[in-house]
Amino acid sequence: MRIGKSFNQGLFFTFPSLCVSRQIKQSFFHTKVCLIEKLQKCNHLISLYLTHTNILKSGFLNDTFTANHLINCYVRLQETLKAHKVFYEMLDPNVVSYTSLMTGYINMGQPQTSLFIFKEMFGSSVLPNEFTFATVINACSMLADLKTGTKIHAQVEVFGLECNLVVCSSLVDMYGKCNDVNGAKGVFDRMSCRNIVSWTSMIVAYAQNAQGDEALRMFREFNYLLRDRPNQFMLSSVVNACASLGRLVSGKVTHGAVIRCGHDSNYVVANALVDMYAKCGCVTYSNKVFQTISHPCVIAYTSMIVGAAKYGLGRLALELFEEMIQRRLKPSDVTFVGVLHACSHSGLVDEGLGYLKSMPGKYGIMPDAKHYTCVVDMLGRTGRLDEAYQLAKYIQVDPKADALLWGTLLSASRLHGRVDIAVEASKQLIESNQQVAGAYVTLSNTYALAGEWENAHSLRSEMKRTGIHKEPGCSWVEIKNETYVFYAGDALCERGSEVVSLLRELELKMKERGYVGGNRGLVFVDVEDEAKEEIVSLHSERQALAFGLVSIPKGITIRIMKNLRMCSDCHEAFKLISDIVERDFVVRDVNRFHHFKNGSCTCGDFW
Repeated sequence: MRIGKSFNQGLFFTFPSLCVSRQIKQSFFHTKVCLIEKLQKCNHLISLYLTHTNILKSGFLNDTFTANHLINCYVRLQETLKAHKVFYEMLDPNVVSYTSLMTGYINMGQPQTSLFIFKEMFGSSVLPNEFTFATVINACSMLADLKTGTKIHAQVEVFGLECNLVVCSSLVDMYGKCNDVNGAKGVFDRMSCRNIVSWTSMIVAYAQNAQGDEALRMFREFNYLLRDRPNQFMLSSVVNACASLGRLVSGKVTHGAVIRCGHDSNYVVANALVDMYAKCGCVTYSNKVFQTISHPCVIAYTSMIVGAAKYGLGRLALELFEEMIQRRLKPSDVTFVGVLHACSHSGLVDEGLGYLKSMPGKYGIMPDAKHYTCVVDMLGRTGRLDEAYQLAKYIQVDPKADALLWGTLLSASRLHGRVDIAVEASKQLIESNQQVAGAYVTLSNTYALAGEWENAHSLRSEMKRTGIHKEPGCSWVEIKNETYVFYAGDALCERGSEVVSLLRELELKMKERGYVGGNRGLVFVDVEDEAKEEIVSLHSERQALAFGLVSIPKGITIRIMKNLRMCSDCHEAFKLISDIVERDFVVRDVNRFHHFKNGSCTCGDFW
């Protein structure tokens, strides 16, 4: 009985204490859950500071799970430095703690700090997971740090994550942003499973590394193999690829996909479409897309300004610029390149000089080599060669930009027969080992046009002796998503017999209207391969035009791309042919667009 009594008394005191302990634990658990819920819902700093204080008072800061939610909340509200302070106060940070903090610094635009934290993590006992690797690879992408990215790729394989979808998609993106397309393709090809992110990363890698054809091929492959709809990032990259290639047909097809997928109102995609149509010489289409953007940004305005400038619509470009200023949008340095380009290609010298002077004082942008090159071009085109020459001598720029500057002056001096300035500009290019072939040929042409045949032949002999060859002229035309390329003097082109026959027929009709072929020193002009320049009628753009005439139905504009400047003889021929066959032609050469219609060109013979 005594034992039983003692036992019962013990139970009497034990059960309440157990209940109290359980209540305390439940209270702590509910407090913790409540605090975490507050952190997850928190969307402003005052609320976060109050919750942080409650965490401190409750003693939960030493709880890794709660501290990680606190770090995440600070990162989400872009207070990464405070998140870092919480991190350093943690007794036992885990992989989530490190990864969250790394993400915070990437969001702040400090990828280098993210790499430092990753290195610090490797010195601890905490091992990275797939999200850690994806985050640090993203840091390498932002820095375009291929060396570090390759080392992390090796670590990915050591940890057995080489087949992980998230990590591999990040690696494809990293290699693409580091201009290592082969590295990106290698990772992509080894992936056993791919999603829209990995496909998008690969397409972007091609598009951003001047491999637009591959980007378009992969986009077609994606549409064939996957049922997923392309997202806005993929579509904007494909549109950019079309823009870089000047592929209007492919661009229109992609525009259709944009509309079907409901991304036509997307800001980034709309900007890409404006740029694509402008670069394909469709300023009207470009303007239609531009008008659909409710609040166009500087990028959209700049694309429109540059497009109008290259199409010879200088006044429209300046009107767009003034409209942008009225909307209180600050122009970028690229915007001013477009404005000065517009002034240059439309003969608006005084306006152009006015914009140049306004850049530093009114807009806080210091002119650089790109802007001064536009001004040299602007002055040179209007015959103000001495001013252009003095400006070129005054500017101090890096060798690559210097070559563009002197190359621009050389072309202008050839146009106006200024042998003295042409000699000096050529000397600058040859001594800097930049654009050497172009310098020799252009100077030779300048001598020829000035009647200095001995100097011209001497330069040609020097080119042959030293093995210097100029880039051959080529043109291409897109028909039904296929691209046909033509080279100067190559009579064995696509449908060659029909092309040559049509060109001869058009030559006769042009002569009936007073055309005299090759009357502008074309034996020495800088636009085609020298060995074939005597066959003016087989210049690459003429072959492309003839092929377009026999292949493209009447009523459809023929669009031709050319890798060099269109020669003056072909320019005159295209004007006459547009009137003879009553069709529109658009030619995009290395400088600008030419729209031929009813015997005239939009450039007004000023290019």
